[in-house]
Amino acid sequence: MQNTKNERRNVGVLLFQHFSNHCLANAVEPLRAANGILGHAAYRWEYLTLDGRPVTSSSGLPVSPGGALAGAAGDVLFVMPSYGFRTLGSPACLRGLRAASRRFSRLVGMDAGSWLLAQAGLLEGRRATIHWQELEDFAEAFPEVRAVRARVVTEGERWSCAGAMTAFDLVLRMIALDHGEALRLEVAALLMHGDTAAPPAMARARSQLVAAAVSVMCEALEEPRPIAAIAAGLGVSQRLLESRFREELSLSPRQVYRRIRLAAARRYVEQTALSVAEIALRCGYRDPSAMTRAFRAEFGASPRAFRAGARFPD
Repeated sequence: MQNTKNERRNVGVLLFQHFSNHCLANAVEPLRAANGILGHAAYRWEYLTLDGRPVTSSSGLPVSPGGALAGAAGDVLFVMPSYGFRTLGSPACLRGLRAASRRFSRLVGMDAGSWLLAQAGLLEGRRATIHWQELEDFAEAFPEVRAVRARVVTEGERWSCAGAMTAFDLVLRMIALDHGEALRLEVAALLMHGDTAAPPAMARARSQLVAAAVSVMCEALEEPRPIAAIAAGLGVSQRLLESRFREELSLSPRQVYRRIRLAAARRYVEQTALSVAEIALRCGYRDPSAMTRAFRAEFGASPRAFRAGARFPD
């Protein structure tokens, strides 16, 4: 079930000595981007360690956690060991993970995190993946786990991904589950994930028809085209186009077009000193007040307030 606007996901990020900073960024940055696009803090995350003490990444980045695992609870726990993970499964660590499984709704093994979850007995009878360099050893060490070569595995409330880059894919999937496919697409586009040569809003569209329609929308911002005209230009009926959009994005073409135009307006607000009236014209609004109303409804603040930094409450 998707979150409503006022719901917040509390995410714990469990770090270990020599964790991958690349993996951490790929896990957290999509959440930050989702908050910015939604205009409110849909995700809150806290860095944790087993004992509450600071840790240092494999590249030398120190992190001071917000607390120890034993004092944390929430919706999702990212378990994020990397180098040296085979030495981390101490009795205290495994007890801590088992206890955390009762306080967090979902446990996610990132990079080599599945190894620790399996050691703690939290993946028995489930599918899971791990960094592919470790997959064969993982399968031999834990025959009770169905090890699979996949980028992301979602098995009930036990999720896993194969490495630093795939953490991004996993978090995008979580965002789509919580808030819909359209937000996943927007976050992927904002962070240039996927085919960066394509217009941003069509990133990772599943069919050529939807991708082509979104491309037309991106190219026709100042003079928005009727949906019927877009469909005719692509050689399909408006009914078919609308059906494909709802199937892939859970939104109508009109709703997607509106979000594309407002996303462009947001970029102008953030990155330029253009007036609201000029931004409205560039995004297909003849009436600046109409764009302001739509902008506030989408992002929770007027363009001027958004530009001043009042994007969403803590």
